[in-house]
Amino acid sequence: MIKIVSRKYVSIENVYDIGVERDHNFVIKNSLIASNCFNKSHSTAYGYVTYQTAYLKANYPLEYMAALLTANSNDTDKVQKYISTCMSMNIQIEPPDINRSGVDFTPVAGKILFGFSAVRNVGQNAIASILAAREEKGEFKTLGDFCDRVDLHAVNRRTLESLIYCGAFDKIESNRHQLIQDLELVYDWAQSRARDRASGQGNLFDLLGGFSSNNNAKTASNAFESAPKAKPVTDYPPQEKLQKEKELLGFYVSDHPLKSLRQLAPLLTPINLSLLGEQRDDAKLCVIVMLNGVKKVMTKKGDAMAILQIEDLTAQSEAVVFPKTYERISLVLQVDTRIIIWGKVDRRDEQIQLIVEDAEPVETVQMVMVEINPQQAANIEELHRLKTILQEQSGDKEKAKMPIIGIVQSENSRKLVRLGWQFSVQDARITVQALQNARFPAQLKSLTGGL
Repeated sequence: MIKIVSRKYVSIENVYDIGVERDHNFVIKNSLIASNCFNKSHSTAYGYVTYQTAYLKANYPLEYMAALLTANSNDTDKVQKYISTCMSMNIQIEPPDINRSGVDFTPVAGKILFGFSAVRNVGQNAIASILAAREEKGEFKTLGDFCDRVDLHAVNRRTLESLIYCGAFDKIESNRHQLIQDLELVYDWAQSRARDRASGQGNLFDLLGGFSSNNNAKTASNAFESAPKAKPVTDYPPQEKLQKEKELLGFYVSDHPLKSLRQLAPLLTPINLSLLGEQRDDAKLCVIVMLNGVKKVMTKKGDAMAILQIEDLTAQSEAVVFPKTYERISLVLQVDTRIIIWGKVDRRDEQIQLIVEDAEPVETVQMVMVEINPQQAANIEELHRLKTILQEQSGDKEKAKMPIIGIVQSENSRKLVRLGWQFSVQDARITVQALQNARFPAQLKSLTGGL
């Protein structure tokens, strides 16, 4: 039951967001603003709508989240937020599909299918032409079949490139590079056929359709098989494919560059971007992120600094790199790369940002992993010996940033534990050598190498 307090209101902007609360529990955040107060009737109405949206989210999560994504498809930040919510609800978002997608985000077989309207460079006329051609003669078999059946005045070359790059043709041909190469030939071929049909001339395959022979009719219906093809080429590297997706959809859909790190990342960086607001001021932390943008800024003194746009699997955020740090790590700050950031939380004007103190490419990060057996883990003297070695390797506390991962190994189990920040070390290689000399099995482990 919702209790409405007089002279307090529920913002209409929050009505849709309220359903993002977990499970059946939700909270209405009332605000008292002198210039914008609602009376009881307004508050009751908005409270009732809020209750309805929360009910839909709890009882029809797939349909609700699809509607939420559609309603906010023009707001990349909100879509990113809702996709993250879908992931936490175990709802999978599928990339656009030329044979299945509609105009909007659509619930299909327990998943949410990306809609054409959210793909850049795909206009309403193009969408209408694609859906009409699909409705008339069924699914598209090849790129040639698609180009031969749609209106190429509405579905131009740029639109086709966008559909290929975002993965809409993957079920037909997964090699996107091959499709782009074929497009140069297929598009001209389809335009020529369209001109022939418009002038009433037809071509050999169209003329064969006039005979009654079943074989000839089949040949006419499969005229797209005569579409030209380019020489075979290898597909784009996975990272390049994902970058193209990000450009056209605003976020990663078919995969995410950070997904392969999900097993190890929580050990190294237990905090993600969605949890920044819960951290205390000046809290020391590290996060693994994609670097989406770097804006170089000059201070009044003429020193260079930078504002970073970053994201992980849960949220997008902003990070600040002050001049001294920027001078040291500027070469690391390459757009569209995976990096690990060490820094602290800063709150200013009710905004939360991350102050960067250091950064390193994910590919170069090497963790120190030390193995101890259950007997050692229960032995105070052994733990003290391990603690002493690690403290000796911490060096300069400001530069000691690499945490230690402990492996408690027994006959039937293997448990990984991240030791506290106070045990972080400065030089991973020297630390491993020191641990090995003290008869503690230790090794360096690449963050990208898996467990």
